[in-house]
Amino acid sequence: MKTINIGLIGLGTVGGGVVEILRRHADHYRTRAGVDLALVKCADRDEARAAELGIEPARFTTDASEIVNDPAIDIVVELIGGTGAARSIVLDALTAGKSVVTANKALMATHGREVLDTAAEAGVDVLFEAAVGGGIPIIGPLKHSLVSNEIQAVYGIVNGTTNYMLSRMAEAGLDYDAALAEAQERGFAEADPTADVDGLDAAAKIAILASIAFNSRVCLEDVPAEGIRSITPDDIAYAREAGYEIKLVAIGRRTAGGIDVRVHPTMIRAGHPLAKVNGVHNAIYVVGDAVGETMFFGEGAGSLPAASAVMGDVIEAARHIQGDCRALVGCTCSESLPLCSIEDLSSSYYVRLHVRDEPGVLAAIASVFGENGVSIASVIQKRAAEGDAEIVWITHAAAERDVQAALATMAALDALDSVGTVLRVEEL
Repeated sequence: MKTINIGLIGLGTVGGGVVEILRRHADHYRTRAGVDLALVKCADRDEARAAELGIEPARFTTDASEIVNDPAIDIVVELIGGTGAARSIVLDALTAGKSVVTANKALMATHGREVLDTAAEAGVDVLFEAAVGGGIPIIGPLKHSLVSNEIQAVYGIVNGTTNYMLSRMAEAGLDYDAALAEAQERGFAEADPTADVDGLDAAAKIAILASIAFNSRVCLEDVPAEGIRSITPDDIAYAREAGYEIKLVAIGRRTAGGIDVRVHPTMIRAGHPLAKVNGVHNAIYVVGDAVGETMFFGEGAGSLPAASAVMGDVIEAARHIQGDCRALVGCTCSESLPLCSIEDLSSSYYVRLHVRDEPGVLAAIASVFGENGVSIASVIQKRAAEGDAEIVWITHAAAERDVQAALATMAALDALDSVGTVLRVEEL
């Protein structure tokens, strides 16, 4: 049995988990997986972090190029993130004939084709299970277990920060600011939460999943993304009154016109399995033409869950090296399906409006909806304060452009104080 040498770049949260798992299970991998793994070199800017993890000075460097250029290293594990230095490290390692394992969603969502093409030219693996869903296995199942299906749709709650915040807003009535502060205090949100709360993290993940599921390249810049900043406890209460929950959902669907891919807060039926995914948990719901409906659920972040996915990829790459059968499944984007414009979307909508509490307002707004071809399914009207009222409309299926046109027309009405929240309703 050949010893497969690993070089680890990045000793942050996930890198520390990789060190711990290898220390705990390396002996077992020889019998359970048929590979002998050795962590021979680690790189990080922080020397104190290496000491904290018990990595001897002889196995540590602050220069990642030492790992990339070391001919004795078979697999490079990149865990620094981003698309700058990480891109160079990954491409150089692949060009040097080393297989690469990464958890870098930003890299794969923006430069995925370049990375995968470079791996194919070098005849090595690039594996990235941990880039989506943390410890939840989803990329492997899409490429292997479900490859016999034509995937119809992928729906994901793939950002633990926003799911935690929305769960706390629903459970405890917290507003957005209070939910964010609590998430930051508990370590579930970054000091700068922009990527999470504005839907950018989820957009990168659905770009990766949609590329694999629909065999057609989808990049981060292709994904319209809206975040949860506008959501209030009142919206959650109104949604529940109508039988829905609000979740930040990453959506990828195969349609007659191409790929419908987007991220936004979404109302989904309270009885659907995704509606019951709370806290920092993630879930990915996949619909295939043969398998039907399946859901993958688990911890979407954290040191050991994400490191579990990284080590699964390391073992797979090591098996390929051991058996001299590398790059079994590379880039699968053989089709060039068009991307649907969100303006062409047809959906039901939730619209919360603040209006003056006076006769004729309800009829005036209903008239604007009707003039723009938007049919109303239900209306909830409550007085917000003396002289003011809050009206919540839920429409039948309507075109995105028609709803936006109606809202633009309403803005000119004297009786309309402001548009509160607009949400799409997804009937999964």
